[in-house]
Amino acid sequence: MKPIYQFLLLGVLLSSCKKFLTETPNNALPAGQSITDVGTARAAILGAYDGVQNYYAGNYPTLGVMPADNVIFNGTLSQYLQLDQNAIPADNVTTVAAYQGIYKAINAANSVIAYVPGVNDPQLTAAEKSTILGEAYFIRALGYFDLGRGWGGVQLQLAPTKDLSGLKGVKRSSLEDTYKQVQADLNIAEGLLPEDASTRNRAQKSAARALHARLDLYRGNWDSAEIYASAVIANAKYSLVRPYSSFFTSPFLSAESVFELTFSANDRNSYWNLWYPSSAGGQYTLKPSASIVSRLNDPAVGGSRKALIAGSGSSVYGVLYNTSATSTDPSYVIRIAELYLIRAEARAQQGKLALALGDLNAVRARADVGPSAAVSASDVLQAIEDENSVEFAFEAHRWFDLVRTKRAGVVLGLTNSNAWLFPLPLSDVLSDPDLEGKNNPGY
Repeated sequence: MKPIYQFLLLGVLLSSCKKFLTETPNNALPAGQSITDVGTARAAILGAYDGVQNYYAGNYPTLGVMPADNVIFNGTLSQYLQLDQNAIPADNVTTVAAYQGIYKAINAANSVIAYVPGVNDPQLTAAEKSTILGEAYFIRALGYFDLGRGWGGVQLQLAPTKDLSGLKGVKRSSLEDTYKQVQADLNIAEGLLPEDASTRNRAQKSAARALHARLDLYRGNWDSAEIYASAVIANAKYSLVRPYSSFFTSPFLSAESVFELTFSANDRNSYWNLWYPSSAGGQYTLKPSASIVSRLNDPAVGGSRKALIAGSGSSVYGVLYNTSATSTDPSYVIRIAELYLIRAEARAQQGKLALALGDLNAVRARADVGPSAAVSASDVLQAIEDENSVEFAFEAHRWFDLVRTKRAGVVLGLTNSNAWLFPLPLSDVLSDPDLEGKNNPGY
């Protein structure tokens, strides 16, 4: 069931009299009526960010690591076992929550895009209005990109959904068309967003450029990926911080982050609970695999990145997500290290091996690892893949990297490529005529 169907159904069920179906409820307003001035415009964009925060606070990062080889299942909940075994049903709790959470964020962004231009409030300056709109386009681009790399082509809802009639006729798009929409939104966002200021938890031009570089990498547009990555790397605001652990042990608005999502004592990030053992108050559901533990502990591979793990023997656990006693650690969406490795891969694909090695070795040097010994193009690309696996060991990268490079079969033994995409939620397929018979192959 599309997320918006759930909200609309809930509204109907809560109505006990016919007249309530025809009158505006006194505890909720349609977006077009509620976004009317500077205060509500600001609140609306914060609501869109909250949507992104919600799906990045556990569900989506889990999808980026659990089906791959850096993390294994270590608990009792079947939703994680299914991800670990790459045997995911269409009603898997984590995939459904992530998918629906992304659409919620997109719908919030759609409301901002639709209604903020019509706000006529002298306190809402033209500059702030442009910024808010640019942020909304960025959020929508990020949402559709995250849907595309997880589920393939999806339904492109580009207007706020106000009632059931607005959902009719939204056919499923191809992955290429989905990515074209991401590119279109990023082009608009970059034009509207301000040049980078001190903040890293609100979208600015570099965030749009960084996501554009990532998009181009996924689409194989190597020259464009190199250009966009270079634009972000050239910004003195961002740098590879040392020691490696400082970006998460002193995490707030680090120079490492191009875009991150922040939490507070009143809005906590509980993702750490899945990583930490019971002795530290966690569930210990997501556990570093023996292979990544070995690589992180190898000075020639992991270097200072061994700080990502703690414990010993069979009790090793990941510590990326609990460096603050108040559970206010950020969700890391785009780090500058990724831009170096994007540019390295783009350059290697264009035959610029010396330049590619320069970018690769910059990331390795920051982690106190020596230069790569790779020489041939294939060796350099393999070295970049390996570096991504260690650099972003517990972030939402490894699974998506193996799928986009079509290496999931070789590395993970997943010869059935149908398992490389997550299933659309069963409830959506059953309830939406536009999705009937349109689930991903194998589901």
